[in-house]
Amino acid sequence: MEKCQLSVLEIPFFQKRVFLADIGLNPHKMRVSMRKIIFITGGQRSGKSHYAQKLAKDKADNPIFLATARIWDEDFKARVKRHRSDRSENWQTIEEEKNLDKLELQGETIVLDCITLWLTNIFHDAEYDLENSLEEAKSIWDNFVQQDFTLIVVSNELGMGIHSENESGRKFTDLQGWINQHIAALADNVYFMVSGIPLEIK
Repeated sequence: MEKCQLSVLEIPFFQKRVFLADIGLNPHKMRVSMRKIIFITGGQRSGKSHYAQKLAKDKADNPIFLATARIWDEDFKARVKRHRSDRSENWQTIEEEKNLDKLELQGETIVLDCITLWLTNIFHDAEYDLENSLEEAKSIWDNFVQQDFTLIVVSNELGMGIHSENESGRKFTDLQGWINQHIAALADNVYFMVSGIPLEIK
């Protein structure tokens, strides 16, 4: 008799409980993770957000746009408003500038845009302390991703450009790089965007 090679993850969600019971496992004592994290990084205006939104629309009829921007001035407020109007009515927008781990998004498809703005808020509120910012960001992130959702994350590769001339700028570049590594290590797929073209690196 041929051994069954079917993975539990290949079975439709509504059939998983029946399948587990049929093979002698208690479905109430097993947790089958449905989490998927897709990390998209690259330079400024490389097409990261556009590609992230395309992926989300391919996966869900009503995806969530998780905006992390803090409104610093009128110009930034106008930019946020313009970006919001660019998205179709199918999108639900949630704004959370820092405490991502307070959000309950089980079963949703989400575009988080972006990590750089989220880290800016943490770094600013920590009074530009690198170690405290890194510790807080990792803690919030690790708690946030303990959910079964499809999360498409947009970030930036700051270290590939001109080095900052001030200390706080150099510290923030380090913070961004370390958090990018942390997120990428947990991600199922990682894409690097070059001139609008996604390069799959994981």
